[in-house]
Amino acid sequence: MSTSNNSDIVQKLWNLCDVLRDDGINYSDYVTELVLLLFIKMVHENTEAGLLNKHTLPTGCRWTDLSDKDGLNLLDDYKRMLLTLSTGKDSEGNTLHADPLILAIYADAQTRLREPRHLKQLIKSLDSIDWFSAQKDGLGDLYEGLLEKNANETKSGAGQYFTPRALIDSMVRVINPQAGEVIQDPAAGTAGFLIAADSYIKAQTDDLYDLTDKQKEFQKNHAFVGVELVPSTRRLALMNCLLHGMEGDDEGVVHLGNSLGQVGMSLPKADIILANPPFGTSKGGDASITRDDLTYPTSNKQLAFLQHIYRNLKPGGRAAVVLPDNVLFEAGVGTDVRRDLMHKCNLHTILRLPTGIFYAAGVKTNVLFFTKGSEGDKLQEENCTTNTWVYDLRTNMPNFGKRTPFGQQHLSPFEECYFGKNKKATAMDGGSVENAGAIFDRMEGDYSFNAEEVEVETAEVNKGIDPRLAHSRWRVFSRDYIRDSKGDSLDISWLKDANSVDAADLGTPEKLADEAMTELKGALADLEALVKSLAGGVKG
Repeated sequence: MSTSNNSDIVQKLWNLCDVLRDDGINYSDYVTELVLLLFIKMVHENTEAGLLNKHTLPTGCRWTDLSDKDGLNLLDDYKRMLLTLSTGKDSEGNTLHADPLILAIYADAQTRLREPRHLKQLIKSLDSIDWFSAQKDGLGDLYEGLLEKNANETKSGAGQYFTPRALIDSMVRVINPQAGEVIQDPAAGTAGFLIAADSYIKAQTDDLYDLTDKQKEFQKNHAFVGVELVPSTRRLALMNCLLHGMEGDDEGVVHLGNSLGQVGMSLPKADIILANPPFGTSKGGDASITRDDLTYPTSNKQLAFLQHIYRNLKPGGRAAVVLPDNVLFEAGVGTDVRRDLMHKCNLHTILRLPTGIFYAAGVKTNVLFFTKGSEGDKLQEENCTTNTWVYDLRTNMPNFGKRTPFGQQHLSPFEECYFGKNKKATAMDGGSVENAGAIFDRMEGDYSFNAEEVEVETAEVNKGIDPRLAHSRWRVFSRDYIRDSKGDSLDISWLKDANSVDAADLGTPEKLADEAMTELKGALADLEALVKSLAGGVKG
């Protein structure tokens, strides 16, 4: 979809939140409220264009059943329509021919609108959009733009971190998904990774026209599987997938459930796993982690997700996973999980991401790229990691946000390093199943983003190497170094952030203690003066 057209329509849709706000609906509920109506409109537009046959809505629940009504009749009919879509039964209790995917999308759906005029205004606004142009460019992209707008504007939901589209696309490009592969996301959210992988494969296959009918059926119904714990988020994901032509099985592409519970245990093995698991520890100890098949029990959800992911890969399967820093250095179970990962998989690449690209302030994250088995033998089960390459896209990078958006231009140097000398044989120029998981001829050394001007740490990590290489953002570290020098910690850095404080410049402990005592005495004196002042005021 053209960027300007997409942005204009998304902004127009987003402005409708002012209408809903007058009806007592806040931003956090806005997108869910809007998309219940928007999806009916998009199904109408897709059906009119001949692009959607299987998932048409039942009679009485279509856009034309709303657009010519007014007043209380309109609001009452809309409520009845949502009830029918969520139950598969009409107002008299008769069972209709109900599509299981539509039932899943509208499960427990209800509107909070109270004013018929507000609903009418929403309908008129949706009718006024140039749907012909939107249809031509892709309704799915329009819908996804709305989800992104919601994530950027509302910044709500504990643990619901919206993965920047530029990062999703970059991870998909380097993983290089191919037609015929099973691709999973055990923490699917609104299905951004799965949709990006589908779009990537469609671009390689002329929108699937190069495939046989059997291959097309596999791509639409079996290639992609996601799991999402939150019903309202799964609803958005199912709509998102369907508008992108991804139908999935009877439960849709994204199943409702917990990947750290029984649902995760029943997932088939995957060729590719792409994920950004929710951050944080499980509430109430390990109550949300009910897997009894994980080798290392933990209440840390990221460590549990990481175990699920590398265990659920087929031999030779590959993964790209966003994980916070604590997974890289946490001791105890964290060390055991990292050691097991490097034992069973080739952890070939770590991308250290800049802070600020996720909306939670100060969250430091990384992308781990690994392949089940070794580089030379996908059936190898032990000692699979030989070398791990690290790209530092964090140190001395801008503070990303609305004023300084994070984009593809920041990831291009990493992708060039990832693919190495044999770039022409890789996914960036088409690729194939045979080379999809290959690690190419790489060379250390990348000095993007003024890396040569960045100071370097004097730690063990820089001993005995070319001084210029110490300034590179792209370095390789042997498994022996990670084990012997880092104690199997993967928190590997060598560039010095200009904003960091050097312990050598802090002064002696005695001096620091004296300064702290002086400040504390001053604060106590100020507090005593305030107490006396307040006491005097009471007496007066």
